[in-house]
Amino acid sequence: MMRPLAQSPLWFGFFLAVFGTALFSLKSILIKLAYAEGLNTDSVLMLRMAIALPIYLAILVWLARTPGRHPDNRWEKFGWIFFLGFIGYFLSSWLDLKGLEMISAQLERLTLFTYPILVAVLGALFFKTPITRKIFLSLLITYGGLWLVFHQEQSLAEKLGSDDTWLGTLLVFLAALSFSFYVLISKKIIHQVGSLWFTSLAMSVSSLFVLAYFAGLIGFEHLNVTPTAWLWLILLAIFSTVIPSFMIAEAIALIGPAQTGIIGTLGPIVTIGLAVWLLGEPFSIYHAIGISLVIAGVLVLTVNKGQKTSS
Repeated sequence: MMRPLAQSPLWFGFFLAVFGTALFSLKSILIKLAYAEGLNTDSVLMLRMAIALPIYLAILVWLARTPGRHPDNRWEKFGWIFFLGFIGYFLSSWLDLKGLEMISAQLERLTLFTYPILVAVLGALFFKTPITRKIFLSLLITYGGLWLVFHQEQSLAEKLGSDDTWLGTLLVFLAALSFSFYVLISKKIIHQVGSLWFTSLAMSVSSLFVLAYFAGLIGFEHLNVTPTAWLWLILLAIFSTVIPSFMIAEAIALIGPAQTGIIGTLGPIVTIGLAVWLLGEPFSIYHAIGISLVIAGVLVLTVNKGQKTSS
């Protein structure tokens, strides 16, 4: 089994989780800004991964050339990593970006944030983990809060003559479902091959999927990117994709998935604050109540897990 990046103290794992969560929270904002420059889901996803791919490949080359950095079983797990790269960072990302074309960054982030609940439900369905009263309570609180924010956005969309809120929310929910499968399956493999190898391989595979998809079904000839859009895409690829992907994977290795998940509750707060400030999205008392319920519902599930992990 690979060792973490370094034998770091516990506080460093918390730092990685907090900072990685904050950087990931910028993703929705940067994507919305890129959409405002005339780009769509397919072009943003392709350019994001095209910028990130050389960085992941360079890290793979460095890992391969560094003694002690390459576990013997990494190629045995490549089939699983290939599959996880597809569902976790291609399929999930495409569904998420497509949904974000239709709904606000606030609703998108909250819908995506429900994935810990989905992980618990999928664990019960496929790994015979019992659905406890705590999980059931978490489901009620979280999706009650999500419905409140959704209802507000749906009402506003109807006033503006739009009916895409249902579809956009469904697509982001499916993204969260896809990512939940990724989280469930990846935990064991990360510990077997190490966070650096796993993240670099999974993200490289995902990038190749995206480039092949775009080249085969869309084509590069009509791609038109403004200088401002390039700025948002570079920030998206490096500061909201590459850097936090390693930080979160290493945080999981250092402090565990439960504690990392608890810290992840900061994510929606950061995203929503930036969405209101930078994008001018509406924010009402119903949004505040809905956000509080979603975060509380996830905490009901994850805080107890974190205490068990710590003990």
